[in-house]
Amino acid sequence: MIKRVFDVVTSVAALSVLWPLLIFIGLVIKLDSRGPAIYRSRRAGRWGNPFPILKFRTMVVDAEKLGGPSTADDDPRVTRAGKILRKYKLDELPQLVNVLKGDMSIVGPRPEILPEVELYSAEERQLLSVFPGITDWASLRFRNEGEILKGSLDAHQAYWEKIRPEKIRLGLKYARSHSFFEDMRIVFQTLTVVLLGASSDAIE
Repeated sequence: MIKRVFDVVTSVAALSVLWPLLIFIGLVIKLDSRGPAIYRSRRAGRWGNPFPILKFRTMVVDAEKLGGPSTADDDPRVTRAGKILRKYKLDELPQLVNVLKGDMSIVGPRPEILPEVELYSAEERQLLSVFPGITDWASLRFRNEGEILKGSLDAHQAYWEKIRPEKIRLGLKYARSHSFFEDMRIVFQTLTVVLLGASSDAIE
């Protein structure tokens, strides 16, 4: 209950303050490339229930038909505006609406596309026991995911080899022992990393 109250209060407050920025970003996206400002993608929510996640569009229209689900910094599908939005995680801001609707939480494992969830092992399905979130320890550890994948011949294969194992480990650790206090730690760490550029290397 406390977690849900925090989610609602935080998302309402953030949307109330950030709405001019959201409108500005939407206009920049529309001027920069053809297509809608908001991108919708079906993701697995709690217990695997699908929902449409909202993001600012950072790639060309129909990008999913032109390449795999993982995106490196040098992926030609990323637009000029998209490079900036991804660098500062501004493309994730529309997910505050997902939080308000109850599809997501502020803190929780990042929601995966349905084909990826179908590959989960029995242990990995424990990730679905909690609501997916905008940020978590794995998001902080791999906030430079695009840079890690840069130069890969197959970005998604590189993701499975270099990122997925640790991302799953951190997600399972959260799902098994999360608390409101830990959520506050993650929120504080997220703000210091994103806004102040602090290091996230100390994450265990």
